[in-house]
Parts: sequence; structure tokens; C-alpha cells
Amino acid sequence: MFDRHIGIDYSGAETPTARLRGLEVYAAAGGEPERCVTPAAPEGMRWKWTRREIAEWLLSLVAEGARFVAGIDHGFSFPIGYFERYGLSDWDAFLEDFRRHWPTDEDHVYVDFIREEAPPRTGSTTELRLAETWTASAQSVFRLDGQGQVGKSTHAGIPWLGHIRREAGERVHFWPFDGWPLPADKAVIAETFPSIFRRRYPRGGRNAHRQDAYAVARWLAEADARGLLARYAHPPLTRAESERAALEGWILGVA
Repeated sequence: MFDRHIGIDYSGAETPTARLRGLEVYAAAGGEPERCVTPAAPEGMRWKWTRREIAEWLLSLVAEGARFVAGIDHGFSFPIGYFERYGLSDWDAFLEDFRRHWPTDEDHVYVDFIREEAPPRTGSTTELRLAETWTASAQSVFRLDGQGQVGKSTHAGIPWLGHIRREAGERVHFWPFDGWPLPADKAVIAETFPSIFRRRYPRGGRNAHRQDAYAVARWLAEADARGLLARYAHPPLTRAESERAALEGWILGVA
């Protein structure tokens, strides 16, 4: 279905313009996934990515008309209880509301700064999305402290999803918020969870962040080549579960 399969290991550390060890990008284009270098790096240099650069790079691929699927390692939305507490009716309303309270795409803003200076809307670490209850190790998107800190990546990454959505419009399909079927004529961006895939592939000399990005890219490519990606895009949910997941999002590969 796609010409390029992209895996992105994300990080919510520091600011969106900081070059972070935890940001890694791999892409497969008909072969073995290769590590991608930020376009901002001078020729021959391997600078670390920034969150802003990742978003702008994806937008540049959209502008080129590239048919890609990108799996990003952070939550795309919050549990249904959050929507109910704050009267949010759909994902677009959530994106707009979230950025008002967590403007983590601004140059000098980081997650902990917002937490310390003006504690905004949040939830309990016991709150889970439906997709997280279907896995053995996925954590709450509200977990902002301790090992893993999945919440920081989520809170730092969601505003960039909104940025891509505003800039790209209907040229990007955000799965499953724009529908469960994967379109053949658009770029697709989906949430992934590298823990599901990382042990399937030999690590070689890659560090943990590179392995996670590599594993997502390779799994996407293999699933697509085997004709299974469309099936994974339709997890066996009831109608009520599908409606809930249309707000909370889903993790591609969890079925």
C-alpha cells in the first residue's frame, strides 16, 4: 500500500528545538530500514533530531506526494474520561483544547515547566485508554514521572500532530481518527508501541532508541508486504469499543 515505511522513536525531554538522543527515525523504502538524518545537518554530519524537525520533515514528505505510513511512539489522545470531564466531542476539539493548556510546541517550553508554573488539565495514572488495557505493558498517558515517562512524550508530541494536521489538511490520514480503513492515496500517521516488535529483530549495534525506530519501520514494511497491514488497521472491536477508540485512538499492531 505504501512506498515508504517510517518508524519514529519519540522523546518528550527538554524543548522542541533541543537535539535529543531519544529521537530516532528509520525508514524502509523497499528494503532494509535505514537510519534517517535530520535534513538540518550539514553534509556528512549526523546531528540528532529535534521534535520540530521531525514534524517539518514529515510535512515535506507530504508536500512531495510521498505515499508513506509513519508509526510514532507516543500517545495520540487521552482516555475517554478526559473527554467527558472537559466536554470534548471529537479528536480535533481535543487537539485544539490540549494545545491551549499544553503549548509544548513553543520554542522555549517543556513539559515540566508547564507542570511547575501553571499545572494544567491532567488525569490519574490509573486511567488507561482501551488500547492500553489490551497490552501487557503499555502505561497511562498521564504518567509523567518515573521510568519510561510515556506521558512526557505524549504531552510533547500531541501539539505537533495538530501542527501537521493544520498544515497538511486532508493529505494526511491520522489513523484511526480519520477512519479505520487505511487509504491508498494519502500519507498515514499512526500511533505505535515498539515494545510489541523490538524483540522480533536482531539488534545488531543499535542502541535502544534506534532499535525501537528500526523495529517499527521494519514491522510496518513487512506487514504491508504480506498484505496484513489493512487487517491490523481493523482490530476486532465491538461497535461501542470502536466509538470509544475513535476518540482515544488505537495502537497499530494491537489486535
